[in-house]
Amino acid sequence: MSAGTYTPRPGAAPLPRMIAAQTALETRMLLRNGEQLLLTVIIPTLLLVLFSAVDIVDTGSGASVDFLAPGILALAVMSTAFTGQAIATGFERRYGVLKRLGASPLPRWALMTAKTLSVLVTEVLQIVLLTAIAFALGWSPQGDPLSVLLLLVLGTAAFSGLGLLMAGTLKAEATLAAANLVFLLLLVGGGVIVPLDKFPGTVQSVLGLLPVSALSEGLRDVLQHGASMPWAQAGILAVWAVLGLGAAAKFFRWE
Repeated sequence: MSAGTYTPRPGAAPLPRMIAAQTALETRMLLRNGEQLLLTVIIPTLLLVLFSAVDIVDTGSGASVDFLAPGILALAVMSTAFTGQAIATGFERRYGVLKRLGASPLPRWALMTAKTLSVLVTEVLQIVLLTAIAFALGWSPQGDPLSVLLLLVLGTAAFSGLGLLMAGTLKAEATLAAANLVFLLLLVGGGVIVPLDKFPGTVQSVLGLLPVSALSEGLRDVLQHGASMPWAQAGILAVWAVLGLGAAAKFFRWE
């Protein structure tokens, strides 16, 4: 045995390893939280099955699931990237978790990167589950998968920015109430289940500018109608992403 075999080597782990470890921790915490599972898995699944099986809302010609599946995918992205992330981060900030993590060898930007990666991992699990259920209900998607992927990434960026902005500026209790209220309002008025053309013209124009409306309508154009990349909806999501992430970076408070 050579000298120095067991010599301690204090110091931080390589940055990629720290980010990977923090991402795994964030993902486990997210999946173990009952409220988060309700928002991210149970509610979207129930809505997809219920409204596909029962003719409650007029979704136009064709099978209901062809209209509903893209909107439910948009809802799943919103529930994870916005609602779930805002609530979890808001309470981490209140209890001082973010402050302590911010003082660790893991840089603050790397912590936010880990949170974003955790959101992406959770979204992949959601999309796989919801897609399998939609196929079982008779869904027949069309269109270019790359267009779908780009829309989902833009939607995730937009909702993440808004969620972090809310969590970093409001008190935890206010974040909890506001995030759930926004979730419910956008569920009803964001084109997820009720088509936007069911609303009055002026209201329809305003609702079409919301990120969940842009994501659900963009996914619907591709997956239901087989259209090419819906650049108008992608542009709306990109604007929300830039504004949300920029505002979160500027106004986020760690304490």
